[in-house]
Amino acid sequence: MPLLPGAEPFRRDGGEVGVLVCHGFTGSPQSVRPWAEHLADQGLSVALPLLPGHGTRWQDLQITTWQDWYAEVDRELRALTERCTKVFVCGLSMGGALALRLAARHGTAISGVALVNPANKVHDAAAGLLPVLRHLVRTTKGIASDIAKPGAEEVGYDRVPLHAAYSLRRFFQQVDSELPGVTQPLLVMTSPQDHVVPPADSERILARVSSTDVRHLLLERSYHVATLDHDAEKIGAETVAFITRLAAEAAPGGAAEEAAARGGA
Repeated sequence: MPLLPGAEPFRRDGGEVGVLVCHGFTGSPQSVRPWAEHLADQGLSVALPLLPGHGTRWQDLQITTWQDWYAEVDRELRALTERCTKVFVCGLSMGGALALRLAARHGTAISGVALVNPANKVHDAAAGLLPVLRHLVRTTKGIASDIAKPGAEEVGYDRVPLHAAYSLRRFFQQVDSELPGVTQPLLVMTSPQDHVVPPADSERILARVSSTDVRHLLLERSYHVATLDHDAEKIGAETVAFITRLAAEAAPGGAAEEAAARGGA
């Protein structure tokens, strides 16, 4: 099945610091490619995979589950850790939930997590009916291209298959139960005006994780797909600053090591 324009995976080898970028539900790498390319331009090794069932047609998503999507990012993470000394994970929307589960399960193998409008729950009024409704109705309207910037467009499906939506709901419930296991430094960037994922999802994530190094920024000029919106440059700059700080602190002679040495003096 041919890929939609821009839906191709993106990978670029750089230095010893690696970054895995995860796109969202019914979207594709195109949604977060400017974010990934900005990180790669700073010399980081970047992997942005195409999730199974995405980037082609909604019928392909209909036959996949959250286990398929998670397995793909898990494979990419393991490949990055084999060639990089430090690895960070980033994600938009459902990609944020994927990043959080990776953090909870892989622990110290991940040095930090950066999220844009991370999703934590299916908020549709009919969400509780999905176990039955998915057998009666195949699809509902799409959620792509919630963007404030004129002319910007997200490559995504115009329909959401309900079998996949049901699996997504179960995935969010699974991740929510695992959030206390997230201990890594966390950068959360949230759009107050988001017509897909409400800011309450970011708040719940921040309330449930065990991370102590946390920064929460508001993306005042963007809607849900902020990585293609007015705040795209801000997202890139803040993520680079976040990764640079943590990588420097972890390096020999870095801030953390110097503080430990002072404490032992």
